[in-house]
Amino acid sequence: MAQSLAGKIAFITGAGKGIGRAVALGLAKEGVHIGLIARTEKDLKQVAEQASALGIKTAYAAADVSDLAQVEKAISSLTEQLGQADILINNAGIGKFGPLLEIDPADWKNVIDVNLMGMFYVTRTVLPQLIGKNGGDIVNISSMSGVKATAGSSAYSASKFGVLGLTESLSQEVRKHNIRVFALTPSRVITEFGGTSEKPDASEEKFMQPEDIAEYIVAQLKLHPRIFIPTSSQWATNPF
Repeated sequence: MAQSLAGKIAFITGAGKGIGRAVALGLAKEGVHIGLIARTEKDLKQVAEQASALGIKTAYAAADVSDLAQVEKAISSLTEQLGQADILINNAGIGKFGPLLEIDPADWKNVIDVNLMGMFYVTRTVLPQLIGKNGGDIVNISSMSGVKATAGSSAYSASKFGVLGLTESLSQEVRKHNIRVFALTPSRVITEFGGTSEKPDASEEKFMQPEDIAEYIVAQLKLHPRIFIPTSSQWATNPF
C-alpha cells in the first residue's frame, strides 16, 4: 500500500526553477513541508509563496551548493524553521558544453563543483538528520548524460556519471538505516536549463516537462518504505 507523504519535511536544491520548482509544488500538494535552496532569492520567494498557498509550511535559503559553508548555513536555517528533513531532493545543477580543448578549465571545474561536489556537500550536511530518524529518502537527479556521454559534454557527463557512483555507494552505506537513495537519469526536459522558456512551444510539448519528473518522484516516494528503485531512466514517448 502506498504511504502518505503528508506532514513530512523535504529539502530541495535548485528549487527556484524547472524541475526543482515542480518537485517542490508537487510535494506541497501532497502535504509535505518544503525547504528550498537555490542561488536566486527572488525565485525562491515566488516558489515559497505558491507552495504556502497549498497550506503547508515553507522556508527558503539562498545558497551556492558548491560552497560548503553556505550549504551548512542554509541547512541550519531550514532545519530551525521547519524541523529535520525526511526527504532530500538533490536537483541543483549547471551545464557548460564544448570540445575538451576549447572549454575553459574554470568552467569545467565549476560544473563538477556544482553538480557533484554540491551534491556531496548537501547530502553530507543533511544525512545525519535522516540517520537520526532511522529512515528517509534521498533523490539524486543525474541525467542520460550520466549513462551515455556525447561529444562536447565532457564536464557535464563527468559530473552526472559521478552522481550515479555517489548514489550507488551511498545507497549501500545507508540501507541499514532504512534510508532509500534514488537516482534519476532523465533525457531532455524542457526547462530554462536547456536554454528554452518555461512555457514550451508546440514542438517542445513532445518532450518531458518538469511536472512529469515531479509526478514520477512523488510516485517513487510514495512506494512502501520496504522497496525502492535504485536507478531509473525517464524518456519522452515520441519526441520525433
